[in-house]
Amino acid sequence: MGFKCGIVGLPNVGKSTLFNALTQTAAAQAANYPFCTIEPNVGDVAVPDNRLEALAKIAGSKEIIPTRLTFVDIAGLVRGASKGEGLGNQFLANIRECDAIAHVVRCFEDGDITHVEGGVDPIRDIETIETELMLADLESLEKRVVNLEKKARGGDKESKEQLDLVNRCLVLLREGKPARTAEVSADERRTFAQLGLLSSKPVLYVCNVEETAADKGNEFSQKVFSRAEEEGAVAVVVSAKIESEIAVMPVEDQKDFLEAVGLEEPGLNRVIRAGYGLLHLITYFTVGPKEARAWTIETGTKAPAAAGVIHSDFEKGFIRAETIGYADYVAHTGESGAREAGKFRLEGKDYVVADGDVLHFRFAN
Repeated sequence: MGFKCGIVGLPNVGKSTLFNALTQTAAAQAANYPFCTIEPNVGDVAVPDNRLEALAKIAGSKEIIPTRLTFVDIAGLVRGASKGEGLGNQFLANIRECDAIAHVVRCFEDGDITHVEGGVDPIRDIETIETELMLADLESLEKRVVNLEKKARGGDKESKEQLDLVNRCLVLLREGKPARTAEVSADERRTFAQLGLLSSKPVLYVCNVEETAADKGNEFSQKVFSRAEEEGAVAVVVSAKIESEIAVMPVEDQKDFLEAVGLEEPGLNRVIRAGYGLLHLITYFTVGPKEARAWTIETGTKAPAAAGVIHSDFEKGFIRAETIGYADYVAHTGESGAREAGKFRLEGKDYVVADGDVLHFRFAN
């Protein structure tokens, strides 16, 4: 299990350049004019995790298989997209299919690259996109209310629950607040998700800065970070230009290049970690002589459901999970050492898998 993250932003903010860098492809045309990306481009990327290599080395695994996640490059939104301006309706539908939004915000000056709004102002750009998503949600919910009210009066319990959520979201949207600010109980989460609201998606702000600001950001990105903190979102600083150079560079040259520009790692790593945190995702591992493999699950996932990520039969016939924490596996040089040190555990159906667990599932056919 990974997650599907839609890359959005105004035209000419560096979305397609970042997408190309993230996926190490040239699938998305990066050009200095709006709507150069007509169809959404989809790319799977491996999640970099040094722990996986360490485990593979200890176990002598022949193959290393990282977990993967999907990025969708969605063409640039413009003011009025919720009313069909530009290619608005198509783009909004593409966003609806994603689990989260990576909102690329232009945080650099460059006279050679036109800005659709006439100048660089990241907060204005954020509000433009946010407004279009909220307007689309407002229109969507207002169309549903009459039908839901009719069903609710007829005693339909599900419609009553949905109507309550819809009305609460309408209040927020009319106040200019995104649907993700709604207080939703654990019991309501499924119904809330079924509403398919664009402004309910968790947001990761990707501040695209000039090369010299790739390590610490600039005054523009600082404003975005303040905004993210206020609304409980997440922000990272990336130089799409640097990332595009790294993407086509031999692996052996990347470390020296990163050091030269004052970075410890590619921006991709930061984006992925931020995305993981945003969606409350963690990684567990399966390790053996054949392969060392990473798997992604949501925080709070119990062992049977974690097993089901590998195969549904593992979940159906779950008996127990042989478990070793990552730190214990490394400290004691593998499974046998961990057993001898008393760090090998047998966990049952109620065990909540922890990040970094090395697991082997026992199940009945």
